[in-house]
Amino acid sequence: MPLVITTRLSAPNRGPRPERPHATGAGVVPHTPLRPMWCCRADGQPWPCGEARLLLRVEYDGNLAGLSIYLAGLMYEAMRDLYHLNPHDGPEPAALFTRFIAWSRRAG
Repeated sequence: MPLVITTRLSAPNRGPRPERPHATGAGVVPHTPLRPMWCCRADGQPWPCGEARLLLRVEYDGNLAGLSIYLAGLMYEAMRDLYHLNPHDGPEPAALFTRFIAWSRRAG
């Protein structure tokens, strides 16, 4: 049987569930994304909001690669949701990269 090479790829599976950062106490609304709009449950800002970024930095302290992988998966999920909501005027990929990943690479 001949080997068949194809350039068609199957659609990727769903990414990680947005369950981080964890809530900081009992009864506290976590700074996790509210899908499909991708705004913060706690403060309504575009996710990851400032507080979520700080909490994620703490949760992933010493594991920058893990944080980047987690955020890249969520960026993919956000792209899927946001383009589904508004396919003709969705967010620019560069803006989503800056929002989800670029901040995590900075020191501090």
